[in-house]
Amino acid sequence: MTSTTTTTSRWEAQRSFDELGRSLRDLTFCVVDLETTGGSAEAGSRITEIGAVKVRGGEVLGEFQTLVNPHTAIPPFIAVLTGITGAMVADAPPIEVALPAFLEFAAGTVLVAHNAPFDIGFLRHFAAEQGRPWPPFEVLDTARLARRVITREDAPNCKLSSLAVTFHATTTPNHRALSDARATVDVLHGLLERVGALGVHTLEELQTFSSRVSSAQRRKRHLAEALPHEPGVYLFHDDQQRVLYVGTSRDLRTRVRSYFTASETRSRMGEMVGLASGVTGIVCATPLEAEVRELRLIAEHKPRYNRRSRFPERTHFVKLTREPWPRLSVVRRVLDDGADYLGPFSSRKVAERCLAALHGTFPVRQCTDRLPREPSRSPCVLAEMRRCLSPCDGSVDDATYSSLVDRLRRSLTTDPAEVVTALSTTMAALAADDRFEEAGVHRDRLAAFVRVAARTQRLLALSRCPEIVATRRDDLGRWGVHVVRFGRLAAAGVIPPGADAHRYVEVLRAGAESVRPGPGPVPAATAEESERILRWLESPGTRLVEVEGDWTYPVAGAARHLAVHDAVARSRRELVPFDERRDLVTVHQPLR
Repeated sequence: MTSTTTTTSRWEAQRSFDELGRSLRDLTFCVVDLETTGGSAEAGSRITEIGAVKVRGGEVLGEFQTLVNPHTAIPPFIAVLTGITGAMVADAPPIEVALPAFLEFAAGTVLVAHNAPFDIGFLRHFAAEQGRPWPPFEVLDTARLARRVITREDAPNCKLSSLAVTFHATTTPNHRALSDARATVDVLHGLLERVGALGVHTLEELQTFSSRVSSAQRRKRHLAEALPHEPGVYLFHDDQQRVLYVGTSRDLRTRVRSYFTASETRSRMGEMVGLASGVTGIVCATPLEAEVRELRLIAEHKPRYNRRSRFPERTHFVKLTREPWPRLSVVRRVLDDGADYLGPFSSRKVAERCLAALHGTFPVRQCTDRLPREPSRSPCVLAEMRRCLSPCDGSVDDATYSSLVDRLRRSLTTDPAEVVTALSTTMAALAADDRFEEAGVHRDRLAAFVRVAARTQRLLALSRCPEIVATRRDDLGRWGVHVVRFGRLAAAGVIPPGADAHRYVEVLRAGAESVRPGPGPVPAATAEESERILRWLESPGTRLVEVEGDWTYPVAGAARHLAVHDAVARSRRELVPFDERRDLVTVHQPLR
C-alpha cells in the first residue's frame, strides 16, 4: 500500500463528521522535524537539518528539506545517531538562510511536531537571535496528543518509532529530519482518526481535548451520590461487575463526581466512564490504609484502566545460591532455601545489569548446574579468560571460593563498597581511553546494583520486624495508628476523641491481621506496599509506639551511594537525549 492511499483512507474516516469551528480536514498542517548538535539551543546547540511536510485533508501539498551548516563541530555520537557529518553540512546554507525559507514554506499553517517544545523551541530561539519576529503559529504536539489517547496495549511508549509501528507508517523514523517528518504525518493522521471517534472534529476541540466531557458522562453523575464524604478506595465496574478502575481519595464522593465534570482531563478516563455502570466505595480509616487497599485491589482485579501496579507478581530477583559451590542467578520466585536474594526488580533486563555488575567484581562460577563437592570437569571459556575461579576443574580450593562468596554476600547485604570501587575503577579506565560508551554500560550496571541493593536493605529491615506500631497526627488533629507485621499493613485506625489511647492501640493490635513470616525481602506483601509503609513511617511527625525486632539499616549500606547516581540520572534527563524526548512537559498553545 502506498503512502498516499494509507493517509487518504485514514482521513476518509473523518469526512462524515458534522463539524463546527475550523474543521481539521480543511486545515493545512506543516509537520516539522529538526536534527541538531545537542539538546538545548540556549546551551549553544545548533540546527543541522530541517525537514517538513505540508498536508491538508490527508494529501501531501509539499515537502521542505535542507541541511544547515552549524558552523561548529558535530559531536561524534550525534553524527552516528543521525548520519549527518561535518563534510555533509560544509556547503549547506547557514541558519540565517534556512530559517526564512522554512518560515515562508510554513506560512499560514498549523505547525505540528513530535515533542513540539524541542523543535519549535529551537526555531524560535534562532528567529529571536536573528531579530526576526515569530509568526503567530498555532502548534500541535503529537507526543502530547498520543499520551492522551494511546494505551499501553496500543504501544509500549509514545516515542515516534513506537507510534510509527502502531499506525503502520509508510516511513520508518531514522533520525533524519524529512523521514521523521513523514513518519509524523502518518502518526498525526492515525491520532486524528482516534480522537475523531471520540467526537473531536475541529482544531478548537482538539486544543481543549483534555477538558471535553460528553453528555453521556454528565448523565452518570448519580453514580457518586451514594458515596460518603470519607477517605477510601473506589472501584468503577461495568454492567457485568468487572472492575474497570481502582482509585483512592480523601473524599470519595467529591473525587468520583469529578470524573463526570470538566475537571477530569484524562481521555482514558472518559472512555472508562462511558463503560461504567456503577461505583463501589470502601471507606478507610487512614490515607495509608486506602493506598494499601488500592494496591491490593488492583493486583487482585487487574483493571484495564489502571496503568500501574496491576502485575506485582511480574518481578525478578538475583539469587546467591546455597550449595557446595554457590553461584548467582536471576529467578522469578523467592524460596525458603537459605539463599540470599536481591530485589525485586521490575524487569529481567535490569536484573541482568545488576548480575553483570556482580560477575564483573566477583569471579564466581556462571554455569547453571549443580557441582559436586569435588568436581572434575574441564574448565570453561570464562575460566580461561580469568573471569571465573573455575571450581569445576579443581583450580580453587573450598576455603578460597568460600571467602569470595562471603565477600559477595557482604556486598549484597551490608556493604557494597567492593562493587562500587571495582566498577568505578573500570569506568575511569575506559573513560581515560575515550571508550565512553563502554564506560556508560558499566555506569548503568553499577546504578542498577546500587539502587536495588539499597531497596533490598530497606525492605529486609522492615520485613524482618514481627510488629511495628506507629502513629501520626493528621491535618484534623486526629491520631492515626497503623500496625505493620513483617512489612505488611495488618491494621489501621484513628483514635476517637476522648478515648484512652493506650487501650485503643491494644484493641487494634489484638484485632490485627495475623501475618506469617517468610523468606526474602518481601515475604508478606508486595514491594510497593512495603515501600508505601516505609514512606509513611519515615515521614516527619510519625511516632513509634512499639517495635518488635530490630528495625535497622546497615551503616555502610547501599543507600549512602544513591546520591551520586540520582545526580547522574537528573543530569541525563536534563540533557534531553534525542531518542528519549518523552520526559519533556509539552503543552498546546498559540505561539507569539
